[in-house]
Amino acid sequence: MLDNCSTNDSNTDQAYANLSPDEVLNSIEEFGFQCDGRLLALNSYENRVYRVGLEDEGGKSLVAKFYRPNRWTDQAILEEHQFTQTLFEQEIPVVAPMTVEGETLLVTEKFRLALFENRGGRALDLEDFDQLEQMGRFMGRIHQTGKAKPFVHRPTLNIETFGYQPRDYVLANNFIPPELIEAYQSLTEQLLISAEQSYQRAGDIALIPCHGDGHPSNILWTDHGPHIVDFDDARTAPAVQDLWMFLSGDRPDQTAGIDAVLSGYTEFCDFDARELHIIEALRTLRLIHYYGWLAKRWEDPAFKRAFPWFNTQRCWEDHILSLREQAALIHEEPLSWFG
Repeated sequence: MLDNCSTNDSNTDQAYANLSPDEVLNSIEEFGFQCDGRLLALNSYENRVYRVGLEDEGGKSLVAKFYRPNRWTDQAILEEHQFTQTLFEQEIPVVAPMTVEGETLLVTEKFRLALFENRGGRALDLEDFDQLEQMGRFMGRIHQTGKAKPFVHRPTLNIETFGYQPRDYVLANNFIPPELIEAYQSLTEQLLISAEQSYQRAGDIALIPCHGDGHPSNILWTDHGPHIVDFDDARTAPAVQDLWMFLSGDRPDQTAGIDAVLSGYTEFCDFDARELHIIEALRTLRLIHYYGWLAKRWEDPAFKRAFPWFNTQRCWEDHILSLREQAALIHEEPLSWFG
């Protein structure tokens, strides 16, 4: 999706690539906050995200997200903001953007950004079935809310957007070593056909507004429960997209895990068991999309620093090996649910 903000000119990408600590602090202070100089870059690559200390706030800090140009339109960002604010108003523990001067999407001469209250916690424990059941409850509430107002400006997660498009980008831009191209091309082609067959077995499943990237690192667990963060990848998707990443271990572990998640989920939202047919298809799409995402961002110096292993011979050999393993898993029977 293309960025249509008022800062969209030929210098925007360069300004973003060269975003400095002084520019981060000055941008935040434009909106009335007084920074105390504490600045920590957080683990984010698609956008630039920082924890920033504030003066006269007893050591408090906020989180500032600077949006990557040419990724989301203003409308898509605002739709995500409105979604998370609605969830927050319903006392679902999401971290929604702050409203500053009546706006959540803040625009400077060079950047678009959003500010968030700083919330801590530890990653979700995938072996703790009580935590999984509680996450199921919150995801059920999130999905029940999302059904009431479908996304208009956010994209849809499907085989085209998460499979064929990233695969074609990798092939068209000569990322794969020549001796591995045939293996990658034939393997991904067969996997995407298998993913389509999985969707066909599931039938006409519903697509709803989802978090989209509900991996454990986006669930910050505290003694009082979770903080659900980073809705930047929110999109229209099958409900199970927000559930399958909570599963770990071998098949018996995953069966017990999905039972715990859905035990909580179905207290607030119906679940179509046919979606269990597409869990491995979604895992396959995530693998293909991830490498396509890294390839698309490879000219960003931040990605080369963060992912030095990418685009090496070993990287593509390991990726093909993972895809071969997935080629076996995608044909297994779906997980059972005893609900």
